[in-house]
Amino acid sequence: MAIRRRFEFPPKDEPLRDDVSTFGALVGEVLYEQGGDALYAAVEAARRAAISRREGDPEGERALERVVGSLPPERAEELVRAFSTYFLVVNLVEKVHRIRRRRDYLRADVAQPGSLEEAFVRLRRAGVSAAGMADLLGDLAVEPVFTAHPTEATRRTLLEKQQAIARALVDRLDPSMTPPESRSAMARIRAEITAGWQTEEFASERPTVADEREHVLFYVTDVLYRVLPPFYEAIEAALAAAWGEEGKAIGPPPLLRFASWVGGDMDGNPNVTAETVLASLARHRELALGAYRRELLELAGDLSQSATRVEVAPAVLARAAELAAEFPEAAAAVPVRHRDMPYRVLLQLAAAKVAATQADLPSGYTSAEALEADLELVAASLSANRGGEAGLFAVRRTLRRIETFGFHLLTLDIRQDARAHRPVVGRLFGDPAWESKPAAERAERLRQALAAGESEPAADAAGEPEVDRALAVFRAIAECRRRYGARAIGPFIVSMTQGADDLLSVLQLWRWANPGGAGEIPLDVAPLFETVPDLGGAPETLGQLLDDGWYQAHLARRGGRQMVMVGYSDSNKDGGLISARWALQRAQQKLVAVAASRGVQLTFFHGRGGTVSRGGGKIEHSMAAAPRGSVAGRFRVTEQGQTIDEKFGLRGIAVRTLEQTVGAVCLATALPSPEDRREEGWQEIMEELAAASRAAYRELIYEDPEFFAYFRSATPIDVIERLGIGSRPASRRSQEGIENLRAIPWVFAWTQNRHLLPGWFGLGSGLEKVIATHGKEKLAEMAREWPFLKSLLEDAARGLAMTDLEIGKRYAGLAGDGGGKIFGTIAEELNRTFELLKEVQGTSRLLEDDKTFQRSIKLRNPYVDPMSLLQVDLLARWRKSEREDPALFRALVATVYGIARGLHNTG
Repeated sequence: MAIRRRFEFPPKDEPLRDDVSTFGALVGEVLYEQGGDALYAAVEAARRAAISRREGDPEGERALERVVGSLPPERAEELVRAFSTYFLVVNLVEKVHRIRRRRDYLRADVAQPGSLEEAFVRLRRAGVSAAGMADLLGDLAVEPVFTAHPTEATRRTLLEKQQAIARALVDRLDPSMTPPESRSAMARIRAEITAGWQTEEFASERPTVADEREHVLFYVTDVLYRVLPPFYEAIEAALAAAWGEEGKAIGPPPLLRFASWVGGDMDGNPNVTAETVLASLARHRELALGAYRRELLELAGDLSQSATRVEVAPAVLARAAELAAEFPEAAAAVPVRHRDMPYRVLLQLAAAKVAATQADLPSGYTSAEALEADLELVAASLSANRGGEAGLFAVRRTLRRIETFGFHLLTLDIRQDARAHRPVVGRLFGDPAWESKPAAERAERLRQALAAGESEPAADAAGEPEVDRALAVFRAIAECRRRYGARAIGPFIVSMTQGADDLLSVLQLWRWANPGGAGEIPLDVAPLFETVPDLGGAPETLGQLLDDGWYQAHLARRGGRQMVMVGYSDSNKDGGLISARWALQRAQQKLVAVAASRGVQLTFFHGRGGTVSRGGGKIEHSMAAAPRGSVAGRFRVTEQGQTIDEKFGLRGIAVRTLEQTVGAVCLATALPSPEDRREEGWQEIMEELAAASRAAYRELIYEDPEFFAYFRSATPIDVIERLGIGSRPASRRSQEGIENLRAIPWVFAWTQNRHLLPGWFGLGSGLEKVIATHGKEKLAEMAREWPFLKSLLEDAARGLAMTDLEIGKRYAGLAGDGGGKIFGTIAEELNRTFELLKEVQGTSRLLEDDKTFQRSIKLRNPYVDPMSLLQVDLLARWRKSEREDPALFRALVATVYGIARGLHNTG
């Protein structure tokens, strides 16, 4: 399975070409060994036929059909696993090549594009002083939020094997590696590939919330916990590179936090309850304290300074004596020969106090800040007594971790649909007509209750499951705040917010659940605006909320900052890519103005996924395109499913991801795009483009009566709905229809059948209309000089480049005669979009400047195409069996996993 060398690789990527060739051949050897000559021959025949087909040879088409047609399910599954294994290795090789490129820049002492150093130098050249940079960092807050959305098509066991392969690949980057060491690394890689081949690729049961939690925590404890100090050290180095001695004097404050939805996201998931909230934070705390205890003991081993050899601050000696009195058994366990080593004694006793904290004993630390204080004593003493090069570095690293992760490790957000709360509130108010009342009337009643401090329900609803479930969540939130600190609980996010009453309801539910706490409600509420209409109404909703006197006082007590979440997934499903992106842009512009007029600071929380249609894309482009004033030093974003592994799966990649994000936020905050007098006119044209695009999109998706049947037939949605890759159902409600399907399986299905429809459909019709009205030159000017449209069209081009309707036509055939009309509409829009986008961007081909992406697609297609054709064949046979044949289903699941891995794209 060696790479064909007709693809051009620039010199910087020559090592990547060699690695793909080397490890492709290694996969081939494993396949021959494990599957025998027949499997290896089938793989090679399919690959060669797919390449021939791509080169326009009709015989290649026929040969590929012969190879993949009507295979027994077990044989089809093996063939797919073979291609999937190849992609597993190639994906890892590409990641490690990114680490190699980063190391090349570091060795050359040259700022890598997208690095912190490059960003900081740009800021300095733009006139930002060292003092200004210190202020900027002081206001900065970047917070990735990990979610359990089911787009990760790789089980935990195989992820661990991938980590082992990646570590061996990284080891091979060491130029001093001897031939025996190199052979040993290759042997480890081969062993993990072989073990992965022999491991069942998909779990037999749907994962629980606890399983999803462990999946996310794997990245936090194994990667992020480790790379956090080096990330801050990279900030320090970049500051020094940009501002010299003044930069060195800037001590980067804590600007990075991490959060999670796993265990707190109730929206449409009946498996998330008050119990999962409590269990999640208990598990977070267990892992954080365990990590700190181990690290304290490691520090104790390192800091062997004797009081007879170096002076130690009296505060260290006094604190060690206090802890010895508090933990006499631990003090007695310190060997006599170590008792003249004050740092070692203090750290070992601090580890004993952490163990007491783990056991919930009164002698444990009351907060992470108390543990920090003990370590700060050590750090100050080392700094004052010639210990700057004798342990201070390691102590500072531990302090960085504690100040970031606290005792809660990850902040847990809580999310629920507004429509789930309305009947509960109505029941507790004793108002059976509550849900049918106007939103303004509901809001007024809630204001009265909150202002009066009503904490007793008007009606006794105890024992009603819906009410008990809702109130239990708020009791759990209060308990977690008491046990784990204020940072343990994040905002309460209200999905499908349509009015101020939806947010006030959350605060009144808190009061009912926690009576006796008159006054401040220690909870932040954040509206989530998802659909295009809700985004349009968002400024009015926020204005109503901020104009409420009681809420103003509540917000002032909470620091005067309001969080607003904007959703990229449902807005796209509702109106298509162009309409959704413009609705998000306009909503943010108007929300910034609403908040500013009320003297409120705004933090936007971006609900993005990995695909273009769900807000995925290059962070630097999205930051540059953000509305002026919308970033303001704050960036909170969801990291979902497969993107977690892509961005944080390897330590070197994780540092690079964090650097790119922080650098982009700094640039967007300090150097927003300048005012352009043409922008008002551009926005008017953009309104027309969005409206025309939305009309074309909705005409097909929601208004064509034959479309839903096409979607159900021409995509593997019926397989995806049965996959055990998420704890929550594929639909929010039990009814059928596009409206009730979650955005994630919607996008996943269109990716599998190579249509990628949510990432581009409607753009061509929109461009055609505005070009007819305003001319191609005007659109070209906008695409070239307006960061918003430039970024949007580049994202659409990436979606188009991955679309393959030659393969997609095979899926359309599954819809029978009725599918021809729908497919014809899709193909017509694709051609229109393809040609007009090239004209507007002034290029002869899509992604003309992104050779790497072009090459990646070309390299992957010959290995994805056979899996796609197999999936079409298996879908037809499985459906003919009334979806009852388990062997066919297993083979289909393998194709879903394989195509997802091959395209590097799920939902």
